[in-house]
Amino acid sequence: MTAAIVGWAHSKFGRCEGDTVESLIAQVAQGAISDAGIDPSDVDEIVLGHFNAGFSAQDFTASLVLQASDDLRFKPATRVENACATGSAAIHQGLKSIAARHARFVLVVGVEKMTSTPGPEIGENLLKASYLLEDADTPAGFAGIFGNIAQAYFQAHGDQSDALAMIAAKNHRNGVKNPYAHIRKDLGFEFCRTESEKNPRVAGPLKRTDCSLVSDGAAALVLTDYQTALGSSKAVAFRAAAHAQDFLPMSKRDILKFEGCGEAWSRALDQAGITLDDLSFVETHDCFTIAELIEYEAMGLVEAGQGERVLSEGWTEIDGKLPVNVSGGLKSKGHPIGATGVSMHVISSMQLTGEAGEMQLPNADRAGIFNMGGTAVANYVSILEAVKSGA
Repeated sequence: MTAAIVGWAHSKFGRCEGDTVESLIAQVAQGAISDAGIDPSDVDEIVLGHFNAGFSAQDFTASLVLQASDDLRFKPATRVENACATGSAAIHQGLKSIAARHARFVLVVGVEKMTSTPGPEIGENLLKASYLLEDADTPAGFAGIFGNIAQAYFQAHGDQSDALAMIAAKNHRNGVKNPYAHIRKDLGFEFCRTESEKNPRVAGPLKRTDCSLVSDGAAALVLTDYQTALGSSKAVAFRAAAHAQDFLPMSKRDILKFEGCGEAWSRALDQAGITLDDLSFVETHDCFTIAELIEYEAMGLVEAGQGERVLSEGWTEIDGKLPVNVSGGLKSKGHPIGATGVSMHVISSMQLTGEAGEMQLPNADRAGIFNMGGTAVANYVSILEAVKSGA
């Protein structure tokens, strides 16, 4: 274990009408530095995760983190992007600087401001995370791509509408206890299962409740080396961090297998020297409910086509053998793209240090995180373990 998280901050996700990209960045950057118990002058490097792709007119944003404190002036600052896995990409950049001893403290910020963009432009922006030579004309944009994936899965393994509704209902139920979540409402299985005026079909078999939310928000954390972390008031160590990048064209892959996801999980578990049975919970990338279903299979919980069993037997419920998306996931918490991966690490760290409030799981000591960019193209898995609790 070469690095650890020693401080964090998280904004409310949702429609943040009074905030800008700049104000969201400053808010969480200041919060994470304070939470880590360090001064801004102690920060050696800054990494900003910001997808943008047209959501913000300001497309050169790394230096906006310096707005959090004048003492951050002249610190190295870099913006990174890897579609919906941008937040984890930023964290990995920070981990590499720590491992190379180029930095002792790295501030990582993830942010996105999406809701002020007109609806048609949102769809165009999100579609940029696909392979445009093949996917540019897909009806309903990125939702249409996952709608096609869901339709293909149904054709291969039977109608999974109940399974998708169980995922949506679970994540909305969990999100009620998350104070940062975009929607804190238990929608129930029947509402999620039934096509209606309030829950219309979006693409293929996917309804509105199968799609993650367009949200604003930011999250930040402070990384340091393991030895320094031992002197901090609280610390969550990286037992493993794996990244597997797959082909961008879906035509070059079996899209129902999410092989990049499986590869990242395999590498991370091998690095950590553990199995899925050793995890207390998982935060996984439910950009669409079909994604979470396939991710169960890719991570190795069940064989291909058997994801529904995970749900029907209650494995991923809060009181199940491997709770998944206790935060509410992207489905309830929201999906401000650049912030998502950082948020997953922050909320997992809160769980591991006993700071998760109403979301808190009993005896949570090890977390698995999967953050995905595109259609299982950018695949990041982290295994986190509590070293010191701030409680």
